[in-house]
Amino acid sequence: MEGQEGPQQPHLVLANKLFLLTHPDVQDIEKIRLREEVFASVKADDMAPLYETLAVNSVLDMDQSVLDSMHGKIDEELKKLDEKIADAEENLGESEVREAHLAKSLFYIRIGDKEKALEQLKVTESKTVAVGQKMDLVFYTLQLGFFYMDFDLISQSIDKAKNLFEEGGDWERKNRLKVYEGLYCMSTRNFKKAADLFLDSISTFTTSELFPYDTFIFYTALTSIISLDRVSLKQKVVDAPEMLTVIGKIPYLSEFLNSLYDCQYKSFFSAFAGLTEHIKLDRYLHPHFRYYMREIRTVLYSQFLESYKSVTIEAMAKAFGVTVDFIDVELSRFIAAGKLHCKIDKVAGVLETNRPDAKNALYQATIKQGDFLLNRIQKLSRVIDL
Repeated sequence: MEGQEGPQQPHLVLANKLFLLTHPDVQDIEKIRLREEVFASVKADDMAPLYETLAVNSVLDMDQSVLDSMHGKIDEELKKLDEKIADAEENLGESEVREAHLAKSLFYIRIGDKEKALEQLKVTESKTVAVGQKMDLVFYTLQLGFFYMDFDLISQSIDKAKNLFEEGGDWERKNRLKVYEGLYCMSTRNFKKAADLFLDSISTFTTSELFPYDTFIFYTALTSIISLDRVSLKQKVVDAPEMLTVIGKIPYLSEFLNSLYDCQYKSFFSAFAGLTEHIKLDRYLHPHFRYYMREIRTVLYSQFLESYKSVTIEAMAKAFGVTVDFIDVELSRFIAAGKLHCKIDKVAGVLETNRPDAKNALYQATIKQGDFLLNRIQKLSRVIDL
């Protein structure tokens, strides 16, 4: 799989560096290196619009001579592209006209001019007939959306792609779209749907322009752990050959996943601590860091308590390798938030589980809905009698 990987989209690599450059947890000496790399990338691709924005926000220092040089190169390249479009429209066929417009779209994407890129992509689409080529234009738009984290643009583009697939489209592009949609769902905190989409794509992953395969496995494992039940987690993640070939290369992930499934809670907390930095420094997961930390602990504590009708707080603290006070405070928060179904007997130092009876709840709901339906039928019969 790794041998088949193409390069990651350079602008998404740049977007990640920009994220780290403004992250408070990244060391200053690391930021010096990142700033140099960002400036080199911006200068190499003549990204004048982005350079001006970064200078205004004090991310990079403004060098007017560099900016003037960028604008000069941009004007010169645009003149050449417009001449090619004019020549294609006068002397060549529809396919050549489309290619000339596409080249201009890709140029605007390269220099980081979002608005003009989107306008030019629309012009290119109007010259495009094949569904597959239209889909490729949607993927370019999605990459723009992920660079700017424009979730409205991403959502609209995903909907547009799904409509295009109703007209046709190949499986390779459909599988690529699943990864794009999975990344969008993960970035908007819909971890359940993200996990389903990632797992559907795990054996057909070709979307290396977004991120490497290792990163894809990392996202798949993290979203699956808080979304799947134990049986599904075992079948689809823990024992999945695709996971097993890569998971050892990602620090702490194998221990994190296997210790949860094997109920080795002390080892889990150790791996969990190691993974937090990785999650915190991830561009897509960082906004959901606190939420994810709560959700994974909910899964962990629920799994432990599932085996007991009652258990001492001391025994639970020992199993997790933490203090009694820590467990007491932790569980109090989760119980108050309705995340855990148990109560704490502080005097006896015991936890008593009071899990809701799913069958009984379903029975009560059925009775309630049945009563409602009977009342509606009685009212309807009165109207008919009249």
